[in-house]
Amino acid sequence: MTPFEMNNQTDVTEFIFLGFSNHPKLQGLFFLIFSVIYLTTVAGNMLIITATSISLALHTPMYYFLSNLSFLDICYTSTTIPVMLVNFFREKKTISYEGCLSQIFFLVTCAGTECVLLAAMAYDRYVAICHPLQYPVLMSVKVCVFLVTGSWLCGLVNSVTHTVLAATLTLCGPNQISHFLCDIPLLLKLSCSDTSLNESVLHVASATIGLSPCLFTGVSYILIISAILRIPSAQGRSKAFSTCASHLTVVVVFYGMGNFNYDRPREGFSLDMDILVSVLFCVITPMLNPIIYSLRNKEVKGALRKLTGGYVIPGNISV
Repeated sequence: MTPFEMNNQTDVTEFIFLGFSNHPKLQGLFFLIFSVIYLTTVAGNMLIITATSISLALHTPMYYFLSNLSFLDICYTSTTIPVMLVNFFREKKTISYEGCLSQIFFLVTCAGTECVLLAAMAYDRYVAICHPLQYPVLMSVKVCVFLVTGSWLCGLVNSVTHTVLAATLTLCGPNQISHFLCDIPLLLKLSCSDTSLNESVLHVASATIGLSPCLFTGVSYILIISAILRIPSAQGRSKAFSTCASHLTVVVVFYGMGNFNYDRPREGFSLDMDILVSVLFCVITPMLNPIIYSLRNKEVKGALRKLTGGYVIPGNISV
């Protein structure tokens, strides 16, 4: 910026969301749709947390990780959807500067933690399938608590770093965000100061918090599938694969949606397409996780039936 521009800049105190602004007559319908999605997400994930807490059969490492994943999904959607729902009734859809930074902090924390947590869950499945005799030792209570705590610490450290750097940006207008939420790349576009440090840290974080857990998960499942294919009986292969099918589905959905949301070309897409892609990743994915585990996991279905007054299919669970 030139000295003249610096002297005449106006500090940004709030941001205007442009998301869904192309359809002013559909605000009521959007409110209804996202209210149902939010309530479904919270209710589904709360059922998972409750079922894994009260059912002794689900007091295993896999379901300990699952309950933490469900808690993450509740936090993730609660960071964005309530603000969105309120803005549907406002002609000027705004968020304060402090509110935007807070939203970035919680979004980045939850996203980073989920990346690492999914990798920890992949390690749990690797040990269960490839080293079943060592499972009680390698996946002890201390190890599980360490992995979950480490996941949260990774997400928090990453988020604090980005949020502090975002707070140092000079924002002098425009204050319009072509989205329904605050995110780091969106804030960098509005900055009139040097963003090279922010962008460098963003690339490093993408490699360490995003790409590394993804590669670790991929390698884990290559080893898992190789071990499953060596099982002589078809029934044994089916039983072994069923213990990790739900997690594998969640991983594919999470990283598939995430890559499409952040790594696709930004040019050539309309505002509506950008919003749709982000809705799929930020809103729909957390709602799908409990559905995936409920549909593909007999133990979870049995616990949910018991919790809701139904019946439990008899049988022992496997790790």
